[in-house]
Amino acid sequence: MAAHASIKSMALCLVMTMCLVISSVAELQRFDHPANDDGSLSFLVIGDWGRRGTYNQSEVAVQMGRVGEKLNINFVISVGDNFYDNGLTGENDPNFEESFTKVYTAKSLQKQWYSVLGNHDYRGNVKAQLSPVLKQKDSRWLCLRSFVVNAGIVEFFFVDTNPFVDMYFYDPKDHIYDWRGVLPRKKYIANLLRDVDTALSQSTATWKIVVGHHAIRSVGHHGDTKELVEKFLPILQRNNVDLYMNGHDHCLEHISSLSRWTGSKQLYSAI
Repeated sequence: MAAHASIKSMALCLVMTMCLVISSVAELQRFDHPANDDGSLSFLVIGDWGRRGTYNQSEVAVQMGRVGEKLNINFVISVGDNFYDNGLTGENDPNFEESFTKVYTAKSLQKQWYSVLGNHDYRGNVKAQLSPVLKQKDSRWLCLRSFVVNAGIVEFFFVDTNPFVDMYFYDPKDHIYDWRGVLPRKKYIANLLRDVDTALSQSTATWKIVVGHHAIRSVGHHGDTKELVEKFLPILQRNNVDLYMNGHDHCLEHISSLSRWTGSKQLYSAI
């Protein structure tokens, strides 16, 4: 009887261990976006834009519409800071329609928008901006913390870079950040780095492009993001990432790594 109980106990422990192992393995949510019939792909990238049409947002939107029509774009990528100054207050915040739906009205821009969060978005109600309710208001909208878009010849890896930045936690000044879903921070970052590393290593796409809000390297106002240089850049280099696209510095840069070749290509960082 004792031996039978012991065997049952061992079996239970084994099942519990297997469950723990399975639950510790997470994958970034994936979306498929078909390329054109000839395998080509065109898209626009924009960041730091949600101004209710001011600060030249409406003028830029007009030009985006013209370029989008000329290129017959497949989708638009937003690299964060989607709604100024402090994100959205809730799912029914009029800022969503006033800064997005009513601004990007060109026919060519009525395509899927893939968005990540910026630091200004974290100053608002993050869960509202991530809510599927917004997609019901405007079917173009898709915003998640981190995810993957498979577009055939290229895979896009969208990464939430905000939790990496120490200043937002230790010296936020007069800003209040919505860290729901992020804390405990160290665990969040460790899991995210693992998941991104796994997704990149398993990718068989010809091109691997990573999207985040903060610059890794920059000669702009904010400069390098040292936390990303230390923790994130090695993963991109190890997995032969071809391009990193970001916002945050409100300027246009194209930074090329001439000293490190990744396979047959170079690692770039762009804003």
